[in-house]
Order: sequence, then C-alpha cells, then structure tokens
Amino acid sequence: MTAIIFGANGQDGYYLSQLLLQQQLRVIGISRKGTGIQGDVGNYAFVEEQVKKYQPQFIFHLAANSTTRHYALFENHHAISTGTLNVLESVKLHCPQARVFISGSAMQFKNDGLPIDEQTEFEASSPYSVARIQSVYAARYYRKTFGLQVYAGYFFNHDSPLRTEQHVNQKIIKAVHRIARGSTEKLELGNIQVQKEFNYAGDVVEAVWQLISQGNVFEAVIGSGKAYSIQDWLAYCFEKAGKNWQDFVTIKHDYIPEYQILVSNPELIMRLGWKPKLSMHQLADLMMYEG
Repeated sequence: MTAIIFGANGQDGYYLSQLLLQQQLRVIGISRKGTGIQGDVGNYAFVEEQVKKYQPQFIFHLAANSTTRHYALFENHHAISTGTLNVLESVKLHCPQARVFISGSAMQFKNDGLPIDEQTEFEASSPYSVARIQSVYAARYYRKTFGLQVYAGYFFNHDSPLRTEQHVNQKIIKAVHRIARGSTEKLELGNIQVQKEFNYAGDVVEAVWQLISQGNVFEAVIGSGKAYSIQDWLAYCFEKAGKNWQDFVTIKHDYIPEYQILVSNPELIMRLGWKPKLSMHQLADLMMYEG
C-alpha cells in the first residue's frame, strides 16, 4: 500500500512517515523544500499528477505555516484551503477509494475556556482559522456529495525536538541549553500563565493513524485533555538544568495572548483506542536531552 504525505518535511510529516513505514506502507513524501519530492500542494496540476501517478490508498494533507499571524494570510490560504481542494478533486477523479486525512487545529474553534470537542462551533478568529475552517467544509462536501473517505483531525498543541524556536516551548528549551552552558541572557516571554496542552507529536500521529484506519468516525479532536501553564513548562526545564527561571526571564506585561486556556475533550478519539504515551514532563525530557 502507498501513502502520500503533503507537508512531509514538517514535524508531523516526519513522525507520520516513520509510523507509516513501520506499518509497511510505501511513503511518498512531498514538501516545498527539503528531501523527497519537491512540489506545491497549492498547485492543482502538480497534485493531480502525483495522485494519478501513485494511486495511493492513503493521503495526508499536513502542509501549512503553523502561525495564526496575519502576514501568513495568503500562504496559508494557498496551502490549506486551495491545497485541500486540490487533493480532494484529484482523489475524486483518479482514486476515489483512497482515504484522505486533512489536518485541522484547535485554533479554529470558539474557545470559551471549556474543553473543546467535535461539537464545539467554529470561529474565524484569524486568517489561519479561516483556512482551516474552509478546508473542513470542503472535506464535508466531498464526503457527503461524492462519498469520499475524508477525515479531519483537530490538533491541539504538540511538540517534539523537531520544533523550531518560533514555538515557545522550543524557545524555552534552547534558551535553557544556552544558559546551562554559561549564557547570561534574559529570555523574554509573554503571559506565562496561559494554559495549553503539551502533547508529543509522535503520539499525535498515532491518533491520526487510529482515526484513518476505521470507517465510522470521520472527525476527531486530538489532544490529551490535560492543560499546563507555560510557567509549569518553564520551571520544569530550568529545574532540570539546575537553574532558577526567575533569574533569567523577563515578562512582557503588555503582551496580549490569543487565549487564557486551550484544552481538548478527547473522549471520542480515546474511544477509538488511542491515548497519549508521553506526559508533559516526559516531553520536556525528550526535548531537553534528545533535541
């Protein structure tokens, strides 16, 4: 069996590739740059060519710029919204029996501080969420109208040693490493009371495989349901290095976070047999010592 991964060189694409290889699948990795096939999921002719050529049993669309900032408006519309339509139309025409996974995000839901599940309504709070919402409606349209097997998994915060310093968890880890080696720098952070999930990307892609391997549930929230503050992460990482975080951190008190808490209700995906393996502290250890 063959699987195509669009966005294969990102964090999630890497861990998903490893998982699929363990499942004895042939993996066709596609990204705009890096190893594997180079190409743009926003280019319909390219996507159609790959789907027609490889006739995959599975397609995973993970390509995106993982930021909610406005500057990525057109980039994310191109990759997420247009990319989804390109994949689904190509599948409809050339391999309608394929199972397609579309990645979604916790950030596309209305967040009133309560655990978010599949019944929580969407909210277009950023250009990123607009693109994600549009891609899910496209998935529903192709599923209902043409009978395609299109799945959507809504990812809550997840990390690994592959994260860049654009993400606050890795930003903290890298600063702790430098400080442990003697740096006297000050790490500037926003609101460290914000609470979110600290999931491991390797666990998250196992949930994706669990979801797409069955035929009854087509959309699921993917998260641990456990939230911790950024301060919890900060304190643990500095403690592992034998340092007091208060000595090395300055807080931007005028910083306005996107949310105060973002947490899932993963009851549905757990009923399918998935549960995360790594805790927040185990993830921090992994990123501290294996990154």
